[in-house]
Amino acid sequence: MIEDLKVTDLIPHRTPFLWVDSMIEYGRSTLTTEKHVPEDLDVFKGHYPNHPILPGVLLCEAIFQTGALLIALLQKESKDINEGVPVLTRVQGIKFKRPVGPGDTIRMKVSLKETLGGAWFLKGTLRVKEKVAVQVNFACTLATL
Repeated sequence: MIEDLKVTDLIPHRTPFLWVDSMIEYGRSTLTTEKHVPEDLDVFKGHYPNHPILPGVLLCEAIFQTGALLIALLQKESKDINEGVPVLTRVQGIKFKRPVGPGDTIRMKVSLKETLGGAWFLKGTLRVKEKVAVQVNFACTLATL
């Protein structure tokens, strides 16, 4: 199913704020995505220029975008016609475990924990070099923009 879809078919994010390059694996209420972090990102010029680190807020954004993609896929699968796009409504328990730098490839996995009314509660993990870099629990609801 995901082989036939592009990330931009499912979420409204676009360059320069698209933090998912591809969907790798989808199943049983989970989605795994990847993003190659370009070495020449402008953010590296100012975020520790002598030791460039991708800001944690952008790592979280990659996880949140993966969550939005998961919600879109679940809606598509169930043929749910709810209007709107997933927006972040809650962030809890963020843990930053290791840095991400220029040239790294990050892999995000998001799992749906539960739905309650119009809210989706999710858990996300971001890995770099096969090691956990970020973990976060978050929630989304649909909004019309």
